[in-house]
Amino acid sequence: MSRVERTDEQVVRDILSGDRDAYRLLVRRYGDTMHGHALRMTGSPDEAADLVQQALVKGFKKLRHCREPSRVGAWLFRILANLCKDHVRSRRKDVPLTLVASALQSGSNPEADAEGAEIRRHIWGALDALTPEQKEAFVLKHVEGRTYEEIAAVMDLSVASLKMRVHRAREALRGLLEEYA
Repeated sequence: MSRVERTDEQVVRDILSGDRDAYRLLVRRYGDTMHGHALRMTGSPDEAADLVQQALVKGFKKLRHCREPSRVGAWLFRILANLCKDHVRSRRKDVPLTLVASALQSGSNPEADAEGAEIRRHIWGALDALTPEQKEAFVLKHVEGRTYEEIAAVMDLSVASLKMRVHRAREALRGLLEEYA
């Protein structure tokens, strides 16, 4: 007998009715996407995992406040995005080198790998020099490949405001990376 997948709205209703185990389904549905975003925002797998955990716990505790249960995934993502921005703000001067270190482990050509690592270090440093809002917009658009409409909904901005934010992030990055070149 095939099992029909429950909608997000049904899962939220079940959780709010006392089925705490139903929350695992939301974690399975959205956990990987959330982790990917947190990783791109922080550059650290450990920090990303901690932020996703915080977001999921906060989401569980505040689930009654989710106005659109059918869009609970976007609601959870917004919680995570806010935690990521706060985290980036709190460690703004740190350059995340975790991803660079893992990239260096793959190399068959040490000279090319070292050059690539240096470039990635400068890129991460430039990304961390952006405001958290600019970094988030840039990562969502140019790293995760989301549409402006998707990002605007997640960030609770108009598409026009979002486009300006992404444009300013690109300009700032261009200036910061020109110094390196």
